[in-house]
Amino acid sequence: MNISIDMMGGDHAPLEAVKGVALFLKEAANNVHLTLIGEENAIKELLTQHNIPAQNITVVNATQVIEMQEHPTKALREKQQSSIAIGFQLLASGKTEAFISAGNTGAMMVGALFSIKAIEGVSRPTIGAYMPRENGKLGLLLDAGINADCKPENLDQFAILGSLFAEHILGIEHPKVGLLNIGEEEGKGNLLAQATYPLLKENNLINFVGNIEGRDILLDKADVMVCEGFTGNVVLKMAESVFDIVQRRNIKDEHFDRFDFEAYGGVPVLGVAKPVIIGHGISHALAFKNMIITAQKMIEKDLLQKMKEVFISKTS
Repeated sequence: MNISIDMMGGDHAPLEAVKGVALFLKEAANNVHLTLIGEENAIKELLTQHNIPAQNITVVNATQVIEMQEHPTKALREKQQSSIAIGFQLLASGKTEAFISAGNTGAMMVGALFSIKAIEGVSRPTIGAYMPRENGKLGLLLDAGINADCKPENLDQFAILGSLFAEHILGIEHPKVGLLNIGEEEGKGNLLAQATYPLLKENNLINFVGNIEGRDILLDKADVMVCEGFTGNVVLKMAESVFDIVQRRNIKDEHFDRFDFEAYGGVPVLGVAKPVIIGHGISHALAFKNMIITAQKMIEKDLLQKMKEVFISKTS
């Protein structure tokens, strides 16, 4: 398999990306080839400094970088030689099988939607957020911010995409799906929640357990928690602030340590036709290593083909 990495994306590029590659290669199987995209001389110098063998690595030169503050669509159109643009070119042409970046999130989403395109039948791709639960397992909250306004049909599809990811990548058998709401009873919530509930209840492709409330997010009530991106992003930023407070107060607790995003790396764009993984802009080596591992799992499990088959059967 061939996984491409934007080496210029993120606040600590390309150093931390190179260090992440080194961590991954210490444990990787020989069948994983990494295509590193960025400023060729800088990357090769860092590879030498960190004693990373050239075996199973290809460096592709990129003369431009899309900065974090740039307009995503305009930057992708005007910077065809940027590391993100080249990454999507390689992925779309089949030269690589997955693409990872901790760079401009908007540019990554635009590239995923217009270069790779959505799986047939998926109206809106989504990204999730990992929620560390008290029992030591992970939950998946989606949408986490790219779809601030949604229709009930969107949330119904998010539930399917999240369930497949939870089953095949997180290893959760028959993942439980909950609708994030302001009460447990059917009929609770705003118009979106009220209209979504019957769709999820009738969806035989998921294991729907009903409404869940905010207090259930870190418990074991649901493995996949569905909401529109406005609510999801508020929850995500709240979780991030909890970790920040715990760190500032020097609180040592195994559960709160698991709120560190570096332990998971990044999140995949679910619903597009090939694996695309977006990392946090402040990603360090461990995050890059874990993003590569996630991409590897998605390819090994043939997750995208499984998603395509589900949506083909759903629309036929």
